[in-house]
Amino acid sequence: MTLIRPSLLQDIPEIAAIYAHHVLVGTGTFEIDPPSLSDMADRRADVLAKGLPYLVAVDGSTVLGFAYCNWFKPRPAYRFSAEDSIYLAPAVQGQGLGRVLLTELAVQAERSGVRKLIAVIGDSDNTGSVAVHRSVGFRPVGVLNSCGWKFNRWLDVVLMDMPIGSGDSCAPR
Repeated sequence: MTLIRPSLLQDIPEIAAIYAHHVLVGTGTFEIDPPSLSDMADRRADVLAKGLPYLVAVDGSTVLGFAYCNWFKPRPAYRFSAEDSIYLAPAVQGQGLGRVLLTELAVQAERSGVRKLIAVIGDSDNTGSVAVHRSVGFRPVGVLNSCGWKFNRWLDVVLMDMPIGSGDSCAPR
């Protein structure tokens, strides 16, 4: 049975392996070289230090995917907007796990004070990521054409967003 839970430091090797796959063969991330285990642990620690969620989907002791959010920009006016990231092991893509993981990320992000989640999706041909974001309520807000270069071709970035909680219906506290 799949469980969504907060990530643990001991999950980093599996998280790093999933991400390395996407770095090496996918266009959802514009990184070229997979980060080290230490880099991945530092990235996780940074997210958690900001009081933001970093989740994993597990089946038993096997990490099937991970999702987290981080502040969209460092300036104070952006303090209620966070960018989400979600990656699944190749064997479980297209089975609905991404929707479950992203839904729980939104719940946890709202608890952390986030009012808007922003998806910055690498590659306009990344239909799986666009579809999973759309399935939980994200809406397309734009495309940055040909702003990334990977695998000897230009790649677009698809921007999507979703208000969470009270969104922009009232001033934050």
